[in-house]
Amino acid sequence: MSNDKLVVEACIREERVAQRQLYEQFAGKLYAVSLRYMKSRDEAQDVLQDAFIKIFKNLHSFRFDCPLEAWLKRIVINTALKAIQKRGQMPTIDIADYHGELDKSPENLGLENLKMETLLELINQLPEGCRAVFNLYAIEGFKHQEIAEMLNITEGTSKSQFSRARMLLIEKIEKENIRLAKAN
Repeated sequence: MSNDKLVVEACIREERVAQRQLYEQFAGKLYAVSLRYMKSRDEAQDVLQDAFIKIFKNLHSFRFDCPLEAWLKRIVINTALKAIQKRGQMPTIDIADYHGELDKSPENLGLENLKMETLLELINQLPEGCRAVFNLYAIEGFKHQEIAEMLNITEGTSKSQFSRARMLLIEKIEKENIRLAKAN
């Protein structure tokens, strides 16, 4: 029997040692996921706390048909999205306002000059709707149809939000690279 299965079964029996073990094993990774969606560390911490409450409450429904970490991550993402939606309707971009994709390939974005934490800061500066779609599509690997269902938007809106997020990131990366070049 796998260690995850033993820990999950002990958590279902409400064994505090196992609950602490599960928390300590995954809290760091799940906090990083939460931080990608929320504007501040405090909001990310609140989402993580809410997610762990849901995790412990619903652990009995986990069937081991996917890795435990993937299941936990999905709960954190859903909790973050609900927190964003609770603050008000997630802003959307009208397709008519978007004038097409920039012709830039990923290898020409200047990413080689950026540290990962700088890139995450730039992603965090995106408008909420763009940031959520960008994270779900580019980082989490969801398809636009899945994102549309999760966020209660159309598939076209998901695609336009991703394109807009990508365009804004390119602009921010170019500015950051100019700043870094001037500093050197």
